[in-house]
Amino acid sequence: MDKYITQLDEKSYLKHQQWMSRAIVLAQQAALAGDVPVGAVILDREGRLIAEASNRKERDQDPTAHAEILVLRRASQILKTWHLEACYLYVTLEPCPMCTGAIIQARIGLLVYGVDDPKTGTIRTVANLPDSSCSNHRLSVLSGIMESACREQLQTWFAQRR
Repeated sequence: MDKYITQLDEKSYLKHQQWMSRAIVLAQQAALAGDVPVGAVILDREGRLIAEASNRKERDQDPTAHAEILVLRRASQILKTWHLEACYLYVTLEPCPMCTGAIIQARIGLLVYGVDDPKTGTIRTVANLPDSSCSNHRLSVLSGIMESACREQLQTWFAQRR
């Protein structure tokens, strides 16, 4: 098992791994389209898929078209509410400041991400926005699910572009 998740039982780990695998597939779709490979899915607490998205910054020429922003928008439209406290968000890469702010504002019930982002990650790496005094929501976070696969996907994509 990856780091940070030793407290999970096998059944919980397999469930998280299943949804992170889907996020990795979405990230691959982004990579094939020329975008940074990040994928995201939102489920309800019963484990039903609500929405999914991948990065679209390059395709849409939109600096806000991160996978997390797009999936939050879709889930809110589908559920007809921006209050997503009964939802789980899976994303392959630790969210940036913009996405972390949107996740907190949406009141996501649980954020699960694959790999830390040493340059812009604001969940635990560069900053810890969820635990700061400016946050109006206490975000539960689980990191390190399929960390190696998420890291390898990103490193491979960036290596091919250098």
